[in-house]
Amino acid sequence: MKNLLLSLPFLLFACAKPPVPPPAPFGPVPSEAQLNWQQMEFNAFVHFNMNTFTNQEWGTGAEPPKLFNPTALDCRQWVQVCKEAGMGGIILTAKHHDGFCLWPSEFTEHSVKNSPWKDGKGDMVRELADACREQGLKMGVYLSPWDRNHAGYGKTAYLDYFRNQLKELLTKYGDIFEVWFDGANGGTGYYGGANETRTVDRQNYYDWPTTQQIVKELQPNAVIFSDAGPGCRWVGNEEGFAGETNWSTLRRDEFYPGSPNYQELTTGHADGTHWVPAECDVSIRPGWYYHPEQDTAVKSLEKLTDIYYNSVGRNGLLLLNLPVDARGLVNEADAQRLKELGKAIRADFANDLAKGKPITATDERGRGFEAKNALDENRNTYWATGDSILSASVEIDFGKKTAISRLVLQEYIRLGQRVSAFRVFVFNNEKWEPLASGTTVGYKRILRFEKQEAEKVKIEFDGRAALCISTIGVY
Repeated sequence: MKNLLLSLPFLLFACAKPPVPPPAPFGPVPSEAQLNWQQMEFNAFVHFNMNTFTNQEWGTGAEPPKLFNPTALDCRQWVQVCKEAGMGGIILTAKHHDGFCLWPSEFTEHSVKNSPWKDGKGDMVRELADACREQGLKMGVYLSPWDRNHAGYGKTAYLDYFRNQLKELLTKYGDIFEVWFDGANGGTGYYGGANETRTVDRQNYYDWPTTQQIVKELQPNAVIFSDAGPGCRWVGNEEGFAGETNWSTLRRDEFYPGSPNYQELTTGHADGTHWVPAECDVSIRPGWYYHPEQDTAVKSLEKLTDIYYNSVGRNGLLLLNLPVDARGLVNEADAQRLKELGKAIRADFANDLAKGKPITATDERGRGFEAKNALDENRNTYWATGDSILSASVEIDFGKKTAISRLVLQEYIRLGQRVSAFRVFVFNNEKWEPLASGTTVGYKRILRFEKQEAEKVKIEFDGRAALCISTIGVY
């Protein structure tokens, strides 16, 4: 008996499953900043600038600063509206193509410092940064590379001006989570009174590596947006829809702001060389800037919900534009619709029917990587298969017939994007029936379908490497 007791710890240790190493990373993987950005899921774009007061979409650069004069500006109202909708951050058009600056830049007279708003002592960027900080939202900035006001645009000297303004925005307003550069470059403009057309070599004129290095040095946690990233990419349209297939990887060196092959950005590349996830930008109205005649043209709740499911639900981040009105407020029509959208999204995902239910898998890598990890609501744990297992399935047993209409899938993207196809089945009346199928998953994939009853759900995955599934949710 004594010898048996002495050997018991050894026997227990021998019977326990030994820990196994995690799968090796596969392909490009996200940086910590990109992970934090992706987890925000839903942000606001705010177009509020000189165009708001001229009722235009693109200004010429000749507009006098005296036109800019909001009567009731309240950035705290913006933030409150965005929070109620479930957004995590706001990106402000600090300077649009007309060159007017919403902060008192020391490098130009074409700014709020020469407007009647607050007798020229106002700073819109400061007010929004403070409001975001007070209420827990993150702040981003859009600085247009094209400047239709500046006399030197198109010449090498303009780059110093552009970068000096960028440095102001990145050093005076606290943490910036995203810096937004678009591909609208060159054309007609005021250009200091020249009133002419100027064209630039979009691929080379801006010397983007130098500008990107400034962002990395001054705001190391910021993600840089453009057609080519490097932090996140344009989705290739302004409808808010990512591709049915959407890889977070991209052959990045094939793109630059204004690239003619932008259609490829909608799906990314399975053989991408860099991790550059898609950002889906779209406006809540037909225009990006406020126009009174569009007060009755705010997108419907049904349309905005479709956009959400086809952006966030297709491995993208949704950037929804709010055209702040001439008072300096998110208009009542927009605010009401955003309130409805936030309520609808929260209701859709209020009750995870898979939580706590039995789950089994056709393959598990070993201790620490069991299928149950996909149901534990911890994004840092995941179900993984063995290195040689590229296809496997899981079953979730509800124990009784259960009405379902949503399915959420998430990969553990710290180790790369792996899933290339999946199929969903429901079990009823002693048989499996196909429900839905898809290709990529990535950070998040959401499927919507008509409400139906299911006793069990089965999901089959095909991957390019060992599967790493962090979340499965059924609603």
